[in-house]
Amino acid sequence: MTARIEHLVTSGTFQLDGGGWEVDNNVWLIGDDREVLVIDAAHDAAAIAAAVGDRRLVGIVCTHAHNDHINAAPALAARTKAPILLHPADAVLWKEVHPDREHGHWELVDGELLTVADTGLYVLHTPGHSPGAICLYVPELGVLFSGDTLFQGGPGATGRSYSDFDTIIASIRDRLLTLPADTTVHPGHGATTSIGAEAPHLDDWIARGH
Repeated sequence: MTARIEHLVTSGTFQLDGGGWEVDNNVWLIGDDREVLVIDAAHDAAAIAAAVGDRRLVGIVCTHAHNDHINAAPALAARTKAPILLHPADAVLWKEVHPDREHGHWELVDGELLTVADTGLYVLHTPGHSPGAICLYVPELGVLFSGDTLFQGGPGATGRSYSDFDTIIASIRDRLLTLPADTTVHPGHGATTSIGAEAPHLDDWIARGH
């Protein structure tokens, strides 16, 4: 059975640098009737567990460690015994949210291949929004899970701690816009887009950012 993508929206508060903002987060699931991978366990462990159902949860991937993307991860892991997967460069952010909880059994590595339902997901390290931000590319499905690196309309925010505009632009230009134009982009917030829809606007983003 070919892997399928499921989508859940959860709501809560994003907190960083002493501020708080109400946000809606996209939680993505990819798998089949037997097993599934969760991408960004945001806000509501019970709702995500209900979406997983009785399937084996292969892992909980964190595209980065801002609190709104990881705040439900430990509770979901406790329910399912699934590992939490995070790039080590975001450990400092993880510890701000979960100071007494190690992030998991595996540390994500650029180029690593994760597998669920006989489908491969390639880890792309795309720093900028945070030092350890990653995207997951699924060539078999023509899909990119972009976290907060690339949205419909531009790059993720870089105005807070541990972020950098020039770095995120380099990540998008060199790692993401080189993918096929018809690649569907599923971000961490907001609407789905595509590489082809976003690529023509790179110069405009750079001009606005500087």
